[in-house]
Amino acid sequence: MADEALDKALNTLRDKHVRITPQRKLILNYLITHHNHPAVEVIYQELAPQMSSLSLATIYNTLNLFVEMGIVIEIPNENGGIRYDFFGSPHYHAICENCGKVTDIFDPNFPKIEEMIQTEAARQSGYKITSSHIEVYGLCDECQAKLAAQKPDGAAAEAHV
Repeated sequence: MADEALDKALNTLRDKHVRITPQRKLILNYLITHHNHPAVEVIYQELAPQMSSLSLATIYNTLNLFVEMGIVIEIPNENGGIRYDFFGSPHYHAICENCGKVTDIFDPNFPKIEEMIQTEAARQSGYKITSSHIEVYGLCDECQAKLAAQKPDGAAAEAHV
């Protein structure tokens, strides 16, 4: 499936007359095969040993291009930074309010839900809606378990662990 997603994304770039460089292909493949929603620095740490010509500037420029082309999205994180996510299949995110973990949620109804939200937003605001990004927040399994272990009765708490 990763090869198919990579081929489709590369074809999208070619269709938009974007040159496929080894650096772009490497970064794109990383995003497709890793669902860790990485920051630029994480991508650099992971890929620099594989390609000595890869720089932070190249990664920033490549990610900006991918975002502009609509194949990668930016996810703001809790520290004010940006994480990146390959957006080959429409999905939304569940984000842990405690640790910041981001989980991809794939739902066959998502495109219809997103269209309904965009239509209603346009109707109420008068905006020409060009895109949307949907997130839901809560506590991941790991943080729920930590919180439950801290409470003698197992009741949920709203404190950071």
